Amino acid sequence: MSQNNGHSKRSEKGLLTPDNCVVAFIDHQPQMLFGTANFDRQSIINNTVALAKATRIFEVPVVLTTVETKSFSGNMWPQLKAVFPEQNPIERTSMNSWDDKNFVAAIEKTGKKKVVLTGLWTETCIALPTVQMIHDGYEIYVAEDCCGDVSQLAHDNAMRRVIQAGAKPVTALSTMLEWQRDWAQRDTYDAVMDVVKVHLGAYGIGVEYAYTMVHGAQPTVFPAYEVPQPALAHK
Repeated sequence: MSQNNGHSKRSEKGLLTPDNCVVAFIDHQPQMLFGTANFDRQSIINNTVALAKATRIFEVPVVLTTVETKSFSGNMWPQLKAVFPEQNPIERTSMNSWDDKNFVAAIEKTGKKKVVLTGLWTETCIALPTVQMIHDGYEIYVAEDCCGDVSQLAHDNAMRRVIQAGAKPVTALSTMLEWQRDWAQRDTYDAVMDVVKVHLGAYGIGVEYAYTMVHGAQPTVFPAYEVPQPALAHK
């Protein structure tokens, strides 16, 4: 079987594969999360980090972008930044990332026409670039559980709008499994299971149970917790 970046190549036929798409993380910043009210905010963080880790596992190109970091929105969440320690977000002033030439250039540089979008808020930071990118010939997938808005109505309206424009709704888990596709693909299996056990709640606990109680594997060992020492600024 042919290889891509050292990984087994998946069949396409209209599906996402690790080598046919790019993922954009848009405005995952504190102020944007403060205003999110339609979905559990901790879950948004968790799902976003899970998808971010999946891009690392499958070597999918990623574009990070933030808006008005210093004047309003704050820095990208440290949980997300930790997944991409060497990659700096593209800073914007525009609400619509597709109005920003640097963001457009970053997407174009990947050469991918399938784009998975995630971000806050759905009605603006996701809907506006989605509509315009589809107009410009891109195929857009919205990872809905990595998005959020100021109300359920706002989020639902945004999802209806992007779906009517031609976007496909997905989730962090569905995207990762679409990239994995076959459990016989051992090159990514263990890393995917790690994301499942850390981020996917009952699914992850079920995997842990099956491994240990059915297959006799050793329990997963997580890093031992160490109580942080007081920062110098607090002394």
